Amino acid sequence: MSPNRLLPLLLLAVSAAWANEPAPARQQELVHLVRQDCGSCHGMTLQGGLGPPLLPASLRDKPAEGLAATIYYGRPGTPMPPWKQFLTEPEALWIVDQLMSEFPK
Repeated sequence: MSPNRLLPLLLLAVSAAWANEPAPARQQELVHLVRQDCGSCHGMTLQGGLGPPLLPASLRDKPAEGLAATIYYGRPGTPMPPWKQFLTEPEALWIVDQLMSEFPK
């Protein structure tokens, strides 16, 4: 595909990602959920506990879509529960994006 045809597709993908970004109030709720609920297993500072660390360095080599699926659907046979009753798939991906770029304080 030529670069001239690729640019509009790239812009469409970026605008679609921004359209799925949660509203600021919801972002605060999601940050609270991660700090409190995820932190109970992954450590209150997300450095690990029962669950693995959720720090940028530990997530760097993992695909964002796979991490979001883990949040949304959980991991059967492990203590990782599904969170789909509490958030949407785009919100799970937003959480992953935040975790991969140093989670908000």
